[in-house]
Amino acid sequence: MATLPITKRGAEKLKAELHQLKACERPAVINAISEARAQGDLSENAEYDAAKDKQGFIEGRIQEIEGKLAAAKVIDPTELHITGRVVFGATVALEDEGSGQAVTYQIVGEDEADIKLGLININSPIARALIGKEVGDVAEVHAPAGLRFYAVVQVSYT
Repeated sequence: MATLPITKRGAEKLKAELHQLKACERPAVINAISEARAQGDLSENAEYDAAKDKQGFIEGRIQEIEGKLAAAKVIDPTELHITGRVVFGATVALEDEGSGQAVTYQIVGEDEADIKLGLININSPIARALIGKEVGDVAEVHAPAGLRFYAVVQVSYT
């Protein structure tokens, strides 16, 4: 199985979700199934069907998270001993050469990405264009909206 890069923060978030599912959600749905089963005829019991569907979703999500954590390679950006080069986990300040707009992104794993928080997926066009660049370099990004050029202004590992 291929390893998947994930930041320390992303791994902790997945572990917390897994704990929530196992400690709270799973017991609650098992209880709901027991209560629905006690009501009698299961063939026409909507509560039972809903609880079984929820149980299937929870068990599937547990397996998915466990698989991702097993394949994860946790990278802590603060422990990287690289200076000035864009790598996984780095936070990059950029300037759009077309508009002059400044943006800051952290390159993270697939499950952590949230553009509203400035977290971009390692597999996104902009992240792929930035990997290996240094301060002063210009990244050529083939985005869905067309070709864009971003100047790397600062690289940090926080």
